[in-house]
Amino acid sequence: MRETSSPTGDTAVWRADDPDLARARDGDDAAFTRLVEPLRRELHAHCYCMLGSTHDADDALQEALLRAWRGLARFEGRSSLRSWLYTVATRTCLDIVATRGKRALPVDLGPSSDRAVVGDAPAAEVAWLGPYPDAGLTDHLPGPDARYEQREAVELAFVAALQHLPGNQRAALLLFEVLGFSAAEIATTMDTTIASVNSALQRARRIVAEKIPSRTQQQTLREIDDARLREIVAGYSAALESGDADALVALLTEDVTWSMPPLAGWYHGLEAVTDFAVQVPLAGCGNWRNLPTSANGQPAVASYLWNEDAGAHLGWSINVLTLRGERIADITSFIGPGDFRPFGLPASLP
Repeated sequence: MRETSSPTGDTAVWRADDPDLARARDGDDAAFTRLVEPLRRELHAHCYCMLGSTHDADDALQEALLRAWRGLARFEGRSSLRSWLYTVATRTCLDIVATRGKRALPVDLGPSSDRAVVGDAPAAEVAWLGPYPDAGLTDHLPGPDARYEQREAVELAFVAALQHLPGNQRAALLLFEVLGFSAAEIATTMDTTIASVNSALQRARRIVAEKIPSRTQQQTLREIDDARLREIVAGYSAALESGDADALVALLTEDVTWSMPPLAGWYHGLEAVTDFAVQVPLAGCGNWRNLPTSANGQPAVASYLWNEDAGAHLGWSINVLTLRGERIADITSFIGPGDFRPFGLPASLP
Protein backbone atom coordinates (compact mmCIF):
# COMPACT_ATOMS: atom_id res chain seq x y z
CA MET A 1 0.00 0.00 0.00
CA ARG A 2 1.33 3.42 -0.92
CA GLU A 3 0.09 6.86 0.11
CA THR A 4 0.04 10.20 -1.62
CA SER A 5 -1.70 13.50 -1.01
CA SER A 6 -4.49 15.33 -2.76
CA PRO A 7 -4.53 19.15 -3.28
CA THR A 8 -6.90 19.46 -0.33
CA GLY A 9 -4.44 17.81 2.00
CA ASP A 10 -6.53 14.64 2.33
CA THR A 11 -4.73 11.34 2.08
CA ALA A 12 -5.47 9.15 -0.89
CA VAL A 13 -4.22 5.58 -0.92
CA TRP A 14 -2.74 4.01 -4.03
CA ARG A 15 -2.49 0.24 -4.22
CA ALA A 16 -0.22 -1.83 -6.39
CA ASP A 17 -3.35 -3.63 -7.59
CA ASP A 18 -5.26 -0.38 -8.27
CA PRO A 19 -7.41 -1.20 -11.31
CA ASP A 20 -6.79 2.28 -12.76
CA LEU A 21 -3.04 1.66 -12.62
CA ALA A 22 -3.46 -1.58 -14.50
CA ARG A 23 -5.76 0.06 -17.03
CA ALA A 24 -3.37 2.98 -17.51
CA ARG A 25 -0.50 0.58 -18.16
CA ASP A 26 -2.68 -1.04 -20.82
CA GLY A 27 -3.08 2.33 -22.54
CA ASP A 28 -6.26 3.70 -20.93
CA ASP A 29 -5.79 7.47 -21.02
CA ALA A 30 -8.85 8.14 -18.85
CA ALA A 31 -7.51 5.83 -16.14
CA PHE A 32 -4.17 7.64 -16.18
CA THR A 33 -5.98 10.97 -15.85
CA ARG A 34 -7.85 9.69 -12.80
CA LEU A 35 -4.56 8.61 -11.24
CA VAL A 36 -2.74 11.93 -11.67
CA GLU A 37 -5.61 14.40 -11.28
CA PRO A 38 -5.44 14.58 -7.45
CA LEU A 39 -1.75 15.55 -7.75
CA ARG A 40 -1.96 17.95 -10.69
CA ARG A 41 -2.30 21.15 -8.65
CA GLU A 42 0.66 20.51 -6.35
CA LEU A 43 2.81 19.32 -9.26
CA HIS A 44 2.02 22.53 -11.12
CA ALA A 45 3.00 24.64 -8.09
CA HIS A 46 6.27 22.68 -7.86
CA CYS A 47 7.00 23.40 -11.53
CA TYR A 48 6.29 27.10 -10.95
CA CYS A 49 8.69 27.23 -8.00
CA MET A 50 11.35 25.58 -10.14
CA LEU A 51 10.81 27.80 -13.18
CA GLY A 52 9.36 31.11 -11.92
CA SER A 53 6.70 31.27 -14.63
CA THR A 54 3.11 30.03 -14.75
CA HIS A 55 3.37 29.58 -18.50
CA ASP A 56 6.61 27.58 -18.18
CA ALA A 57 4.96 25.53 -15.43
CA ASP A 58 2.07 24.74 -17.80
CA ASP A 59 4.53 23.50 -20.42
CA ALA A 60 6.63 21.58 -17.91
CA LEU A 61 3.66 19.81 -16.33
CA GLN A 62 2.27 18.86 -19.72
CA GLU A 63 5.64 17.45 -20.78
CA ALA A 64 6.15 15.69 -17.43
CA LEU A 65 2.76 13.98 -17.59
CA LEU A 66 3.46 12.95 -21.17
CA ARG A 67 6.76 11.44 -20.06
CA ALA A 68 5.02 9.72 -17.16
CA TRP A 69 2.32 8.33 -19.45
CA ARG A 70 4.91 6.97 -21.85
CA GLY A 71 7.04 5.56 -19.04
CA LEU A 72 4.27 4.17 -16.85
CA ALA A 73 5.28 0.61 -17.60
CA ARG A 74 8.57 1.35 -15.80
CA PHE A 75 6.76 2.41 -12.60
CA GLU A 76 7.30 -0.65 -10.42
CA GLY A 77 5.68 0.60 -7.23
CA ARG A 78 8.90 0.75 -5.21
CA SER A 79 8.03 4.35 -4.32
CA SER A 80 4.71 6.13 -4.12
CA LEU A 81 3.07 7.30 -7.32
CA ARG A 82 3.42 10.82 -5.96
CA SER A 83 7.19 10.44 -5.47
CA TRP A 84 7.58 8.97 -8.93
CA LEU A 85 5.62 11.80 -10.55
CA TYR A 86 7.69 14.38 -8.66
CA THR A 87 10.80 12.67 -9.98
CA VAL A 88 9.52 12.97 -13.54
CA ALA A 89 8.38 16.59 -13.03
CA THR A 90 11.64 17.63 -11.37
CA ARG A 91 13.78 16.14 -14.11
CA THR A 92 11.59 17.84 -16.72
CA CYS A 93 12.05 21.19 -14.98
CA LEU A 94 15.80 20.67 -14.72
CA ASP A 95 15.91 20.14 -18.48
CA ILE A 96 14.06 23.43 -18.97
CA VAL A 97 16.27 25.30 -16.47
CA ALA A 98 19.33 24.14 -18.41
CA THR A 99 18.02 25.70 -21.61
CA ARG A 100 16.18 28.81 -20.37
CA GLY A 101 18.17 29.95 -17.36
CA LYS A 102 16.84 31.86 -14.36
CA ARG A 103 14.09 34.47 -14.18
CA ALA A 104 14.54 37.89 -12.58
CA LEU A 105 12.76 40.83 -11.00
CA PRO A 106 13.84 44.44 -11.60
CA VAL A 107 15.53 44.60 -8.19
CA ASP A 108 17.95 41.90 -9.40
CA LEU A 109 19.21 43.96 -12.34
CA GLY A 110 20.39 47.30 -11.02
CA PRO A 111 19.92 50.18 -8.56
CA SER A 112 16.57 51.86 -7.97
CA SER A 113 15.57 55.19 -9.52
CA ASP A 114 15.23 58.28 -7.35
CA ARG A 115 12.65 59.92 -9.63
CA ALA A 116 9.92 58.71 -11.94
CA VAL A 117 11.08 57.38 -15.28
CA VAL A 118 8.39 58.23 -17.83
CA GLY A 119 8.14 56.25 -21.05
CA ASP A 120 10.34 53.40 -19.85
CA ALA A 121 10.44 50.63 -22.49
CA PRO A 122 10.05 46.94 -21.61
CA ALA A 123 13.32 45.01 -21.33
CA ALA A 124 12.47 42.22 -23.74
CA GLU A 125 15.85 40.55 -23.39
CA VAL A 126 15.21 39.63 -19.73
CA ALA A 127 13.39 36.46 -18.69
CA TRP A 128 11.05 37.89 -16.05
CA LEU A 129 9.62 36.19 -13.00
CA GLY A 130 5.83 35.95 -13.26
CA PRO A 131 2.93 35.88 -10.79
CA TYR A 132 1.24 32.66 -9.70
CA PRO A 133 -2.56 32.20 -9.43
CA ASP A 134 -2.78 30.49 -6.08
CA ALA A 135 -6.47 29.56 -5.94
CA GLY A 136 -6.65 25.98 -4.73
CA LEU A 137 -3.31 25.92 -2.94
CA THR A 138 -3.28 24.29 0.46
CA ASP A 139 -1.68 25.57 3.63
CA HIS A 140 0.21 22.33 4.17
CA LEU A 141 1.84 19.52 2.24
CA PRO A 142 2.60 16.05 3.62
CA GLY A 143 5.92 15.29 5.20
CA PRO A 144 6.77 15.88 8.87
CA ASP A 145 10.17 17.35 7.94
CA ALA A 146 8.82 19.93 5.50
CA ARG A 147 9.82 23.42 6.63
CA TYR A 148 7.62 25.50 4.32
CA GLU A 149 3.90 25.38 3.68
CA GLN A 150 2.79 25.27 0.07
CA ARG A 151 1.62 28.89 0.15
CA GLU A 152 4.96 29.98 1.61
CA ALA A 153 6.72 28.13 -1.18
CA VAL A 154 5.07 30.27 -3.87
CA GLU A 155 5.56 33.62 -2.13
CA LEU A 156 7.34 36.11 -4.36
CA ALA A 157 10.39 36.56 -2.15
CA PHE A 158 10.97 32.82 -1.88
CA VAL A 159 10.47 32.07 -5.59
CA ALA A 160 12.67 35.04 -6.52
CA ALA A 161 15.39 33.75 -4.19
CA LEU A 162 15.17 30.30 -5.75
CA GLN A 163 16.01 31.82 -9.12
CA HIS A 164 19.49 32.66 -7.81
CA LEU A 165 20.22 28.95 -7.30
CA PRO A 166 21.53 26.45 -9.85
CA GLY A 167 18.89 23.97 -10.91
CA ASN A 168 20.14 21.11 -8.72
CA GLN A 169 20.14 23.27 -5.57
CA ARG A 170 16.71 24.65 -6.42
CA ALA A 171 15.31 21.16 -6.81
CA ALA A 172 16.95 19.80 -3.66
CA LEU A 173 15.67 22.66 -1.51
CA LEU A 174 12.10 22.35 -2.79
CA LEU A 175 11.97 18.59 -2.48
CA PHE A 176 13.43 18.60 1.04
CA GLU A 177 12.01 21.69 2.74
CA VAL A 178 8.68 22.08 0.91
CA LEU A 179 7.73 18.51 0.05
CA GLY A 180 9.39 16.68 2.94
CA PHE A 181 11.38 14.22 0.81
CA SER A 182 14.40 12.59 2.45
CA ALA A 183 17.93 13.16 1.18
CA ALA A 184 17.96 9.54 -0.03
CA GLU A 185 14.73 10.06 -2.00
CA ILE A 186 16.08 13.27 -3.51
CA ALA A 187 19.30 11.51 -4.50
CA THR A 188 17.22 8.95 -6.39
CA THR A 189 15.10 11.65 -7.99
CA MET A 190 18.13 13.62 -9.17
CA ASP A 191 20.27 10.57 -9.96
CA THR A 192 23.06 11.64 -7.61
CA THR A 193 24.50 10.80 -4.18
CA ILE A 194 23.17 11.64 -0.73
CA ALA A 195 26.40 13.56 -0.03
CA SER A 196 25.79 15.70 -3.13
CA VAL A 197 22.21 16.36 -2.04
CA ASN A 198 23.31 17.45 1.45
CA SER A 199 25.96 19.73 -0.04
CA ALA A 200 23.42 21.28 -2.43
CA LEU A 201 21.00 21.82 0.44
CA GLN A 202 23.63 23.55 2.57
CA ARG A 203 24.56 25.99 -0.20
CA ALA A 204 20.94 26.61 -1.17
CA ARG A 205 19.84 27.36 2.39
CA ARG A 206 22.61 29.91 2.82
CA ILE A 207 21.77 31.82 -0.36
CA VAL A 208 18.02 31.78 0.21
CA ALA A 209 18.38 32.93 3.83
CA GLU A 210 20.29 35.99 2.61
CA LYS A 211 17.51 37.00 0.24
CA ILE A 212 14.20 36.40 2.01
CA PRO A 213 12.69 38.24 5.00
CA SER A 214 12.80 36.56 8.38
CA ARG A 215 9.00 36.47 8.43
CA THR A 216 6.99 34.92 5.62
CA GLN A 217 3.89 36.57 4.24
CA GLN A 218 1.79 33.72 5.63
CA GLN A 219 3.01 34.56 9.15
CA THR A 220 2.19 38.23 8.58
CA LEU A 221 -1.22 37.59 7.06
CA ARG A 222 -2.27 35.30 9.91
CA GLU A 223 -1.86 38.24 12.29
CA ILE A 224 -4.10 40.56 10.24
CA ASP A 225 -7.85 40.36 10.59
CA ASP A 226 -9.56 39.40 7.31
CA ALA A 227 -11.67 42.54 7.40
CA ARG A 228 -8.56 44.69 7.87
CA LEU A 229 -6.81 42.92 5.00
CA ARG A 230 -9.77 43.68 2.74
CA GLU A 231 -9.58 47.32 3.84
CA ILE A 232 -5.90 47.54 2.84
CA VAL A 233 -6.56 46.02 -0.58
CA ALA A 234 -9.65 48.18 -1.12
CA GLY A 235 -7.71 51.27 0.01
CA TYR A 236 -4.96 50.61 -2.53
CA SER A 237 -7.55 50.12 -5.29
CA ALA A 238 -9.51 53.24 -4.34
CA ALA A 239 -6.39 55.42 -4.20
CA LEU A 240 -5.37 54.27 -7.67
CA GLU A 241 -8.83 54.82 -9.13
CA SER A 242 -9.29 58.27 -7.56
CA GLY A 243 -5.70 59.46 -8.06
CA ASP A 244 -5.38 60.10 -4.32
CA ALA A 245 -1.65 60.21 -3.53
CA ASP A 246 -2.16 60.94 0.17
CA ALA A 247 -4.42 57.91 0.59
CA LEU A 248 -1.89 55.71 -1.19
CA VAL A 249 1.07 56.99 0.84
CA ALA A 250 -0.82 56.33 4.07
CA LEU A 251 -0.81 52.62 3.20
CA LEU A 252 2.95 52.35 2.55
CA THR A 253 6.01 51.70 4.70
CA GLU A 254 8.88 54.21 4.72
CA ASP A 255 11.12 51.78 2.83
CA VAL A 256 8.49 50.64 0.33
CA THR A 257 9.57 49.36 -3.09
CA TRP A 258 7.62 49.38 -6.36
CA SER A 259 8.67 47.45 -9.46
CA MET A 260 6.90 46.76 -12.74
CA PRO A 261 8.31 43.87 -14.78
CA PRO A 262 8.91 43.87 -17.76
CA LEU A 263 10.13 47.43 -17.06
CA ALA A 264 13.64 47.38 -15.64
CA GLY A 265 13.24 50.50 -13.50
CA TRP A 266 12.13 50.26 -9.89
CA TYR A 267 11.74 52.56 -6.90
CA HIS A 268 12.76 52.33 -3.26
CA GLY A 269 11.71 54.54 -0.37
CA LEU A 270 8.61 56.61 0.20
CA GLU A 271 9.89 59.71 -1.61
CA ALA A 272 10.86 57.91 -4.81
CA VAL A 273 7.74 55.72 -4.83
CA THR A 274 5.51 58.75 -4.25
CA ASP A 275 7.15 60.64 -7.10
CA PHE A 276 6.61 57.70 -9.42
CA ALA A 277 3.02 57.14 -8.27
CA VAL A 278 2.05 60.80 -8.71
CA GLN A 279 3.59 61.14 -12.15
CA VAL A 280 2.68 57.78 -13.67
CA PRO A 281 -0.20 55.62 -12.37
CA LEU A 282 -2.10 58.32 -10.47
CA ALA A 283 -1.94 61.06 -13.10
CA GLY A 284 -0.19 59.93 -16.24
CA CYS A 285 -1.93 56.73 -17.29
CA GLY A 286 -5.65 57.43 -17.39
CA ASN A 287 -8.69 55.90 -15.75
CA TRP A 288 -8.32 52.71 -13.68
CA ARG A 289 -10.64 50.00 -12.44
CA ASN A 290 -9.49 47.23 -10.12
CA LEU A 291 -10.52 43.78 -8.98
CA PRO A 292 -9.19 42.10 -5.83
CA THR A 293 -7.45 38.78 -6.36
CA SER A 294 -4.70 36.66 -4.83
CA ALA A 295 -1.28 35.75 -6.19
CA ASN A 296 1.69 33.88 -4.76
CA GLY A 297 -0.16 33.35 -1.51
CA GLN A 298 -0.43 37.14 -1.11
CA PRO A 299 -3.12 39.78 -1.56
CA ALA A 300 -3.19 41.19 -5.07
CA VAL A 301 -5.10 43.62 -7.26
CA ALA A 302 -5.88 43.18 -10.95
CA SER A 303 -5.74 46.61 -12.62
CA TYR A 304 -7.62 47.53 -15.79
CA LEU A 305 -6.78 50.67 -17.75
CA TRP A 306 -9.31 52.55 -19.89
CA ASN A 307 -8.75 52.15 -23.64
CA GLU A 308 -10.66 54.62 -25.78
CA ASP A 309 -10.42 52.57 -28.97
CA ALA A 310 -11.77 49.46 -27.26
CA GLY A 311 -14.36 51.40 -25.30
CA ALA A 312 -13.50 49.35 -22.21
CA HIS A 313 -11.02 48.94 -19.41
CA LEU A 314 -8.43 46.41 -20.59
CA GLY A 315 -6.36 44.16 -18.34
CA TRP A 316 -3.09 45.92 -17.58
CA SER A 317 -1.31 44.47 -14.55
CA ILE A 318 -1.46 42.03 -11.66
CA ASN A 319 -0.21 43.94 -8.60
CA VAL A 320 1.10 41.65 -5.86
CA LEU A 321 1.20 43.33 -2.45
CA THR A 322 3.77 42.34 0.17
CA LEU A 323 2.82 43.47 3.67
CA ARG A 324 4.80 44.28 6.78
CA GLY A 325 2.38 44.58 9.63
CA GLU A 326 -0.63 46.44 8.25
CA ARG A 327 1.30 48.46 5.66
CA ILE A 328 2.41 47.67 2.13
CA ALA A 329 6.18 47.16 1.97
CA ASP A 330 6.41 46.13 -1.66
CA ILE A 331 4.28 46.42 -4.81
CA THR A 332 5.21 44.21 -7.74
CA SER A 333 3.12 45.15 -10.77
CA PHE A 334 3.33 42.43 -13.40
CA ILE A 335 2.41 44.33 -16.55
CA GLY A 336 0.77 42.53 -19.44
CA PRO A 337 -2.61 41.03 -20.34
CA GLY A 338 -1.13 37.53 -20.66
CA ASP A 339 -1.29 36.97 -16.90
CA PHE A 340 -5.05 37.52 -16.60
CA ARG A 341 -6.32 34.26 -18.11
CA PRO A 342 -4.43 31.95 -15.67
CA PHE A 343 -6.06 33.91 -12.82
CA GLY A 344 -9.52 33.35 -14.25
CA LEU A 345 -9.89 37.12 -14.67
CA PRO A 346 -11.76 38.79 -17.55
CA ALA A 347 -9.58 40.37 -20.23
CA SER A 348 -11.60 43.57 -20.02
CA LEU A 349 -14.23 45.36 -17.96
CA PRO A 350 -17.05 47.12 -19.84
